[in-house]
Amino acid sequence: MRLEQLPKDFQKALPILKNIEEAGFEAYFVGGSVRDHILGLPIHDVDIATSAYPEEIKSIFKKTIDTGIKHGTVTVLMDDESYEITTFRTESGYQDYRRPDKVTFVRSLTDDLKRRDFTINALAVDHDGNVVDKFDGLTDLKNHLIKAVGVAEERFHEDALRMMRAVRFQSQLDFSIESKTEQAIADNAPLLEKIAVERVHEEFVKMMLGQAWKKGFKAFLRLDLAAHCPGFHDAINNLTKLLKTDDVQMLDETMVWVSIGHVLNLSGDDLNHFLRLWKVSNQVREECLATENTLYDFQSGNFDIWNIYQNGIQNIPRVEELCQLFKIQIDKDKINKAVSEIPIKNSHALKITGKDVIDILQIKPGPKIGEYMNSLEKAVVTQAVTNSYKDLQRYLLIL
Repeated sequence: MRLEQLPKDFQKALPILKNIEEAGFEAYFVGGSVRDHILGLPIHDVDIATSAYPEEIKSIFKKTIDTGIKHGTVTVLMDDESYEITTFRTESGYQDYRRPDKVTFVRSLTDDLKRRDFTINALAVDHDGNVVDKFDGLTDLKNHLIKAVGVAEERFHEDALRMMRAVRFQSQLDFSIESKTEQAIADNAPLLEKIAVERVHEEFVKMMLGQAWKKGFKAFLRLDLAAHCPGFHDAINNLTKLLKTDDVQMLDETMVWVSIGHVLNLSGDDLNHFLRLWKVSNQVREECLATENTLYDFQSGNFDIWNIYQNGIQNIPRVEELCQLFKIQIDKDKINKAVSEIPIKNSHALKITGKDVIDILQIKPGPKIGEYMNSLEKAVVTQAVTNSYKDLQRYLLIL
């Protein structure tokens, strides 16, 4: 197969390939960028593989960075862009089921493609647009199939995270997993426990944000991967409830975790503990707890504008999507109207400051100032007083 026209991202990087070739080496565009272009999807990263060794790449280009030189990767800086150039290599050893103990640089593209995870990612393109396909990846792309390169069990023993990548690609691309590859995942699912939670977390969230997330999530449960993830071992039955929800796309990572927490009946401290097990960032954890609080209020019919405001107006669109996902009946027009009428969006918009409170009441700085400010903020949000300095001053004097 030959690409009729190289994508713009490849065209921009052509001088890299040509410089390497003029020095007597081979160079190709490889991996996900090739796959995505053939599928008509946006290209995110342009990866280049070459027969030149790292030191040879450094001698060809003026500006380079030793990004991962032990594993053959050098970053080349050219025309205000950076490109990762990786030497063809073979790998062996994988005692931690994630990284090779030994990396050997080679001159053969075929040997390099053999070590890749799936056939649809083992594609290369030369400067003329000719596609190198040693493992029938083009056929698998056409058939929407995720298939391991070579023996699936060997690929997963080399890097157990590849099992999560399989269900992630299934979700993102709306593909199916080839039967032998699927069986190898089911047989080797316990190896997932040897992978750092942060890495599993990253793949899990990407899977849940995919266009066909239910397809990926169903495989994640059926192939026993879930049983080897934090907090999921005894929760498979509850997790299956997520497959029975309305067809709604996940907006962001926070929506993913609140959805999981909802079917697992987690709230407050329990949800916080669960998110810590998954190494969720502090910011996302805070968003999850606030979103979950508002979702609970909507579900229980407790429409308190001050609670909604405290939990974050910015979370409302996400909560509305969660209500649709779980078929929770709400009056969106009423909610959106009430939210739009809140006079301020945050405490910084108050027309009075803590210093003003000290001057007006002639008191010393201390915790009491915060209490007064909170009372004033609540009064404005609930429209008990207008957000003007004079009205707030009068209101403060009668508190």
